[in-house]
Amino acid sequence: MQFLRFSDVCASGFARDKRVFIRADLNVPQNDAGEITEDTRIRASIPAIQMALDAGAAVMVTSHLGRPVEGEFKSEDSLAPVAARMGELMGRSIPVVANWVDGVTVEPGQLVMLENCRLNVGEKKNKPELAAKLGKLCDIFVHDAFGTAHRAEGSTYGIAETAPIACAGPLLAAEMDAIGKALAAPKRPLIAIVAGSKVSTKLTILQALAKNVDGLIVGGGIANTFMLAAGLKIGKSLAEPDLVGEATAVIEAMKARGAAVPIPTDVVTAKTFSPDAEATVKAATDVADDDLILDIGPETAALLAEQLKQAGTVVWNGPVGVFEFAAFENGTKVIAQAIAESSAFSIAGGGDTLAAIAKYGIEKDVGYISTGGGAFLEVLEGKTLPAFEVLARRAA
Repeated sequence: MQFLRFSDVCASGFARDKRVFIRADLNVPQNDAGEITEDTRIRASIPAIQMALDAGAAVMVTSHLGRPVEGEFKSEDSLAPVAARMGELMGRSIPVVANWVDGVTVEPGQLVMLENCRLNVGEKKNKPELAAKLGKLCDIFVHDAFGTAHRAEGSTYGIAETAPIACAGPLLAAEMDAIGKALAAPKRPLIAIVAGSKVSTKLTILQALAKNVDGLIVGGGIANTFMLAAGLKIGKSLAEPDLVGEATAVIEAMKARGAAVPIPTDVVTAKTFSPDAEATVKAATDVADDDLILDIGPETAALLAEQLKQAGTVVWNGPVGVFEFAAFENGTKVIAQAIAESSAFSIAGGGDTLAAIAKYGIEKDVGYISTGGGAFLEVLEGKTLPAFEVLARRAA
C-alpha cells in the first residue's frame, strides 16, 4: 500500500514553519478523581509530536477521550490531564485550546493540545462543513491513531480529505507496514490463531482468513464449537451449537484449499470454572457430560507449537485457554513461547493477547504488537480501513 509518511515529509524539510495537525490516540484510562492510571498511549504519541517540533513546525495535537456528547463540554471530558502528563514527559508546558474549530494560533516550535475532538458537532458523522474547517487549520495532517483508523470521523477522515497534505505518523505507518507484511504479502506458511469465547463475534474474521491462511488455529469457546462440528462431545463447555454449520463451512473451505483447522486431540477439563478448580487432562474423545473444557491439552499444544515454529508468518488474536488461571494456562503459554522461538514474522493484537504476551515476557520476540483493538479485528475481517483508504488515495 502506497502512502505518504510524515517522516519523509520532515526529512525533506517541508514541515519547517508549517502548521501540523496530529490526530493521536490519547484515550487513556482515568480513575474517579480524574487521574491517569496508565499512560502508554501518551508515551506512544510523543515520537510523532517530537518529530514535528524537531522539523520546525507549529504543532497541534488532538484526540478523543471517553464518550462525550457533541457540543456539551464537561470537565471529565477534558484533555487537560493528558496535556499535563505529556508535558511532564516532554519537559515542557502544553496549553490546552478549547473551541478551536474556527482557528488556532500556534507558532513554529510551539505545541498546543486541542480539546477533545469528539466535542465538535459533526465529528462522529464526519459532517462536510466540519471537515472543511479542519482542513483549513493546517498545512499538513498527520494521522497517528491506529485505534481510530476504522472510523471515518471528522478528525480521522474528513480532515485527511481536505488538508493540503495528509500523511501517516510513525505509529500508523508501522501498523500499515506490519499489516501489509502479514496479510497482503505474507511469507508462507501463513498461520492464524483466532480465539475467544464466541464464534459469533469472530465469524467474519474466520471466514475471511479461511480464504487466505495455510493453517487456522482456533481456541477458547470458538474451539469448542469447532469440536462440536467435528463430532466431538464438549460436556457443559462454552460453545454456540447453532453455529456448528458455519464452523463446518470454515473447515470445508480450508480443506478445499489444502489447508486445515486443527481440532484438539486432548483438552484440559474441570468441573467448575474457578482458579482453584482441579484440572484433568483428557483425550478429546473422553469429555464427560459435566466437564468444562478450559484449555487445550499438552499433546495438542505441542503439535500446534511445532506448526508455529515452521510458519513463515503468524497472526495471533486471542489466548487458547483460560490463561488467567494457572492450571489452565499451559496451552497459551506453549503457543506464546513457540511464537517467540519461531523465525516467522508475527503480528499480534487484542487486549487478552497483549496481556498474554506481557505475562510470558515475549514482547521483544513478537514481530509487531498492534495497538488497535477494533481496527485490528476489522483488518483481519478483510476490510479496508477508512484511514488506510484515504491516505492511499491522497498519496496517489
